[in-house]
Amino acid sequence: MEASNLHWTKQRVTFRFCPQCGTKLQSDFKFCPSCGKKIPCSADPSEREGTSAPTNISPSKVDEACKDSIDSQDSTEVHGCLSSSNVSPRPALRKTRKSYRLNRVLKLNVNEAPPSKTQVRGKARLLPPVEQGEKSDKATVDIATGSSPKSKALSKAKKPKHTVALETLENGTEMTDMTGRKWTVMQLLSQSMTEFVYQVVEKGSKKSSSSESSYILKMGAKDGRIFNEQNFLQRAARPSSVKKWIKQQNMDLLGIPSCAGFGFYTDSYRFLIFSSIGQSLPSVMQDKLLPEKTVLHLTCRLLDVLHYIHSNEYVHCDVKAENIYILSGQATQVYLVGYSHAFRYCPSGQHVEYSEGRRALPEGSLDFISLDAHKGVAQSRRSDLQSLGYCMLHWHTGVLPWSTLTNPDKVAALKQRYMDDVPALLSHCFGQKRDSSAFLSYLTAVANLQYTEQPNYSELRAKLSAALSQLSGHLDEPLVF
Repeated sequence: MEASNLHWTKQRVTFRFCPQCGTKLQSDFKFCPSCGKKIPCSADPSEREGTSAPTNISPSKVDEACKDSIDSQDSTEVHGCLSSSNVSPRPALRKTRKSYRLNRVLKLNVNEAPPSKTQVRGKARLLPPVEQGEKSDKATVDIATGSSPKSKALSKAKKPKHTVALETLENGTEMTDMTGRKWTVMQLLSQSMTEFVYQVVEKGSKKSSSSESSYILKMGAKDGRIFNEQNFLQRAARPSSVKKWIKQQNMDLLGIPSCAGFGFYTDSYRFLIFSSIGQSLPSVMQDKLLPEKTVLHLTCRLLDVLHYIHSNEYVHCDVKAENIYILSGQATQVYLVGYSHAFRYCPSGQHVEYSEGRRALPEGSLDFISLDAHKGVAQSRRSDLQSLGYCMLHWHTGVLPWSTLTNPDKVAALKQRYMDDVPALLSHCFGQKRDSSAFLSYLTAVANLQYTEQPNYSELRAKLSAALSQLSGHLDEPLVF
């Protein structure tokens, strides 16, 4: 051993190491090619040429200096452990911001097993331990971010927005919209976990006590779903666009709510102002079944609204009784509201592709959502028409085969079964009563629609209108409940 140490002392080494990054360098290099650090010149020939190891350092002392090293056979670490005023071994690597961040990440796994180490030129790359039986992609840690590939993939998915706890407004509260118009809260009409609906009047109105001047204020979290509804109303349901559509289609009415204004309340809430649109359908029905004549009348009016929405690249995605309002008059107006779930299925004229498992199951009742929604597919035009068909059956018969189920998968299985066999669906819902030929025609046509296919709205409406006429009904007459 002493002979080998003596031989090592006499042998001259023609290389040295960068004091900044530890990269092996030739003796004549003045700058490090890896980090660009200027190599200091020393008057000591032994330091300038590389170095010679001192004779006063025994192997036992070297072992003591290196006993905390992770790998005692790693030549890089051995050089890093040597220290002496007479020698210039390869310096230990300096800790960088990445290494400090990595250390914090690896603390979570310290109690499980020591981290393994992979030697890289000029750098040390540490990997957390891989548990027995665990996939390696779960254990691989990115040096820059300390995250795994799987967590990176999940971070790209849309995360649910933080919901703000809503507080009830007191009667008499004043709110100002973006145009400067002031509104006074009169009373709370309804509320849910994410939205409040109030009756309001415009401040200074001469008819402030009249129902003709009352408006509806809908308020929700500033960045919640009400933002999506505002975006739809401004993009696809401007009053000028609705009037133009009515004129082109030679219609008398179209149940798109007119947005009179919008604004913000404090820094947390967003509100929309609508003209009065009457009562919700459940409050009008009062848990009673509707006659077929009324259901056909309602469906014709709602088809008109869906035709307009779909022609403007959107689908409603939440057709149900709670989103239908009735304004009584000489000709009953039927409004479809609640566009917080509206989806742009055909941006710039390009229909979205069919892909299952891409979207979460929408909120709300399982009874009326479409099969596409159950499968995690972005909803299309046939989805709205399918939901409307479920509503028709429920309003008239009060029965749906899946009404008593709460498991979404079981509900989806039954919907698929009965949409493949529409006569069986009607037989289940109508029971001993005679089936409706109008219902059968509508549901069969909807069940046969392809994902990107454009429905024939005129034909669907014409068949429903003809069935309504056979029941001595007419669209110009008031609805009968």
